[in-house]
Amino acid sequence: MVAALNETLLDESRVPAVIADVQALIDAEVSDKSGASGLALKGGYGAVKKVGPSIVPDAIEGLLPAFVTKLEPYWQAFTASGEAGFSEYLVARGEEVADSLLGVTDERIEGSDRGAVKKVYSSLRPSAKKNVIEALPRLGALVQKHAN
Repeated sequence: MVAALNETLLDESRVPAVIADVQALIDAEVSDKSGASGLALKGGYGAVKKVGPSIVPDAIEGLLPAFVTKLEPYWQAFTASGEAGFSEYLVARGEEVADSLLGVTDERIEGSDRGAVKKVYSSLRPSAKKNVIEALPRLGALVQKHAN
């Protein structure tokens, strides 16, 4: 039996490295965006990071357990499949995986009483699925690195 992701990715000794790698993944994904929407995303992300340097790592730490829970069934199916790369496995199921992962942030925002946050999220949400799908290769590599 393959170890559950919450036993590996959420192990106290690994969490700091996982959070650092997730932040690096987000930084790289934002940096790769181009065009008007990319400019807007870069501007918004930069503004958030200026407000408080700990906002992004704190958000990652807070959301990580829920994201790991959403990734678990894909990880278990992947390991049983005998396929070589978790990135390719996720990419092949991109729409489904993106919807599953975005369910975490959708639930979190729904429960928020911060109107401004909800407004910003609702404006970014339509492009979020495309952005998550584009991030799946890096995400799969990150999970596989820390889970093995």
